[in-house]
Amino acid sequence: MRTVLGNVLAIYRRELQSYLASPLAYVIAAIFWLLGGFFLVVILFSPEGLLAQVARRDQVLQMGMTLPPLDVAYEFLQGYFGVIGSLSMFVLPILSMGLYTEERKQGTLELLATSPVMNWVVALGKLLAVVTFYIGMVLPLMLCVAIALGTAEPAVSPNLLLVGNLGLILLAASVLSLGMFLSSLTSSTVVAAILTFALVIFLWIVDALARAVPGWLGDALNHLSMLQHFNGFTQGILDTSSVVLFVSYGLLGLFLTAQSIEALRFQRN
Repeated sequence: MRTVLGNVLAIYRRELQSYLASPLAYVIAAIFWLLGGFFLVVILFSPEGLLAQVARRDQVLQMGMTLPPLDVAYEFLQGYFGVIGSLSMFVLPILSMGLYTEERKQGTLELLATSPVMNWVVALGKLLAVVTFYIGMVLPLMLCVAIALGTAEPAVSPNLLLVGNLGLILLAASVLSLGMFLSSLTSSTVVAAILTFALVIFLWIVDALARAVPGWLGDALNHLSMLQHFNGFTQGILDTSSVVLFVSYGLLGLFLTAQSIEALRFQRN
């Protein structure tokens, strides 16, 4: 067990260092931060943003009219986590596209396939590294969110932030794991990114397709929707079924990746 953990850690360090040394990774992070900051400002300060809505509500209340209560902090968190989740759908395929395609280009994939290190150990190390990099991308934005909510009255429950961030991490891990499998099938990073993006879009909106399918098949397709399960996290709801779904996607990607590399081992033999 100690040997396995050591191998996972070695792969993790190597892969994370490759991300930290990649100019493309910093370009992706910069674009992600720029868009994330832009939408944060829009949600709060635009003419139709939450602060403008609050000002209009105050004017209406001063006129003696009654309105339903509005939890500004909750609405902001739900909307912003939804925006970050949607942005991640475009970013994650790019982060995962080189996990194995670069190994093919550099001729090291055959070495990995025939090495004594188990395939799932290599895949797990790679997955943990790219998830860590994604978390590093999300942290500055969440710091801005915490600052924006620091003066909220009443104070925002930390559970909302924790559950929302957990949803982002689980979403990222599942998408990156599936993208890793697709990257093991091709030597083209562009093809890997396109395939991952197409798969993610399908899993993101499959609930809309499920409405047109009657019976148990429609129910099954509806349960596969990443969007539907992620929305629960944005609302601060920690649903066991949603956690199980995202973990299952992650484990499926790891298993398929290991089998893909194992097939390459047999081809070489």
